[in-house]
Amino acid sequence: MSPEGFAGTGADSGAARGARELAERVRAQLAPRLVGYDEEITLLLCAVLAGKHVLVEGVPGIGKTLLASSLASALGVDCKRIQFTPDLLPADILGGFVYDQRAGSFELRKGPIFTHVVVADEINRAPAKTQSALLEVMQERQVTIEGETLALAPPFFVFATQNPVEHEGVYPLPQAQLDRFALRLQLGYPSADVAGAILRLHRDGAPPPAPGLPVDNLLAAQAALADVNASDEILDLLVQLAERIRDTEGVQLGASPRLGIDVLSLARARALLDGRAQVIPDDLKALYLHAANHRVQLDPGAEVRGLTPHQVVHDALLATKLV
Repeated sequence: MSPEGFAGTGADSGAARGARELAERVRAQLAPRLVGYDEEITLLLCAVLAGKHVLVEGVPGIGKTLLASSLASALGVDCKRIQFTPDLLPADILGGFVYDQRAGSFELRKGPIFTHVVVADEINRAPAKTQSALLEVMQERQVTIEGETLALAPPFFVFATQNPVEHEGVYPLPQAQLDRFALRLQLGYPSADVAGAILRLHRDGAPPPAPGLPVDNLLAAQAALADVNASDEILDLLVQLAERIRDTEGVQLGASPRLGIDVLSLARARALLDGRAQVIPDDLKALYLHAANHRVQLDPGAEVRGLTPHQVVHDALLATKLV
């Protein structure tokens, strides 16, 4: 399958060019402030163009929250950070009706979920009742409060962070919640060179962020995904990958249809960033592991044998002819 570019195809619309220009401007703004995260920034840009949510996982102090908040600032969209704690209530996220004594009536006070980007910091520190407040809004971009349904203005993303090393005072996300995150990025410790660059950045000071772009630019960039084609061969590859994961011995919960839909959207975004009007198998190779590693659940016997979700997805990619 040849990587078809936009030039000469009639698909090089102003929106497609605008999407690539937006991505380059975001990269230029983030580069002086975030060191060593080039691949992660590319993945986040794919999620932004595809309108998908991202879970960022890693040990404390490696810049998970900084990565999400800096991206929101570079995009020029409203961003609100919610610190998840054991005593956080659903109403603290969604809002609710409050009685106004002067007016003699109840008025709706919207919670921090009514924004463009929600940074759900340490999402696994809140109990299941509070985590479930995000289920509807992440899937349907709407909130229901006491029977009243309110739609959120686009764009809307949830960038959640969690610390995978602690076991006390945390509440693991259920599979229904994990499945709503199109990507899970796992951040590790930086190399010696990157660590030195981070220290020099904090010693010398980072340049102030440039003003963000108008929200309409981002919405136009997202609309440009319609210019990117995905052939039936690409769809067949996604089906094969899902079946291989589900057929693996020891897999209790495999690849859902939502995974295929998410990867398809992310792959179209990656093609757009590369200036292509066609999704190619390399897009699936680059994205699939990050999109699937948190959705595979193994039975206890498979875990005892040393099998991991990462290995299951990796083996499925090797067994599928991605050419």
